[in-house]
Amino acid sequence: MRSLFKIFFWGLGISFLGTLPLGPMNVVAMQMSLDESVYQASLFVLGAVLVEVIYVRIALVAIDWLVKRKKIMKYMEWATFLIILALAIGSFVAAAKGGKSKNILLDNDMNRFLLGMMINAVNAVQIPFWFGWTTVLITRKILLPKASHNWFFLIGLAIGTLMGKTIYILGGPWLINKLSNVQDYLNWVIGGIFLITALILLFRILSKKGIESKMNKLEKSENPG
Repeated sequence: MRSLFKIFFWGLGISFLGTLPLGPMNVVAMQMSLDESVYQASLFVLGAVLVEVIYVRIALVAIDWLVKRKKIMKYMEWATFLIILALAIGSFVAAAKGGKSKNILLDNDMNRFLLGMMINAVNAVQIPFWFGWTTVLITRKILLPKASHNWFFLIGLAIGTLMGKTIYILGGPWLINKLSNVQDYLNWVIGGIFLITALILLFRILSKKGIESKMNKLEKSENPG
């Protein structure tokens, strides 16, 4: 039982710390919490977490197969870039309209849980992150090929991600409301964050320092000989 709780806290810790940086999913969740409600933002996050858990579950049983499918990951990386760029453009359009206009990509009636699943399904950034960590944990025999180990790790992962994103869902709007003079420029700021993220991702893709490079390193670690 002690080893299971150890695995649980490994999943929780890695996931929580990995969720804290200001990434696109966190920004969307924060904006949704501010523009719509905490409930809608929570649905969005739950959908995203479900996809993350599915990806890690696949990584635990088919990492060798997936590491060799770099072309699929490359397509996903381009899809991630296009979505982030579209979110940036949507935020700038909303900012140009003034008032409390919403990002055009988020201004729809789509169920927020499904929207979270859809956007995170093509979020290529998380894939090498979790493939790398699961490889390390398996190699060091912290995470053993047992169903109980896998499930405790996944439960810890899900809770850690929810904890990290809750900071943005609750803390982001609180901070913005405190800084009342920032609200008029919020869409410009969010658009800028999305644009910078998109440009960094584009640079990594074009310079071959993105997901392809990370997958090559993972393949070498899996086959050191």
